[in-house]
Amino acid sequence: MRVAVTGTPGTGKTTAVEHLDTGLDTLHLNDVIKNEEGFSTGIDEDRGSLVADLDRLSEWLDDRDDVLFESHLAHRFDADRVIVLRAHPETIVERLRERGDDDSKAYENAESEALDVILGEAVEEHGMESVYEIETTDRDPDEVAREIQAVVDGEREPSAGTVSYIDWL
Repeated sequence: MRVAVTGTPGTGKTTAVEHLDTGLDTLHLNDVIKNEEGFSTGIDEDRGSLVADLDRLSEWLDDRDDVLFESHLAHRFDADRVIVLRAHPETIVERLRERGDDDSKAYENAESEALDVILGEAVEEHGMESVYEIETTDRDPDEVAREIQAVVDGEREPSAGTVSYIDWL
């Protein structure tokens, strides 16, 4: 089984995944991009972040089964189930500021969340029947981890389009 946990930066992916014990190998794709040779193609000067080599990451992931991988890019790779974590845009701004991101980056991500960018990409890539949306605003990581575990265990039905922040815009 291959499970992708994705979502806008600041939705709680890494934190929630750290609270899981699924029996699957867990991969933090952003760490791979940052720390391993050959997984980035340079730096996005406007955002001050590495540009991931998606083809190289895809090849690397293709050699793995029984894996759960998380990143804001995770939905771009082959997976049986895609979990999209969601959080209110104001929560995203707060979390990203706490991490040290500037207002421009924080608000760009908040706007992306309000526009359902990652959810839309996940549904387009994997279909409604493979996408599971989980609201994380005001929820502790253990609660979110339990929801993720329910998806992994097949105890939760697919759900996409149940969360909306369009009014925030």
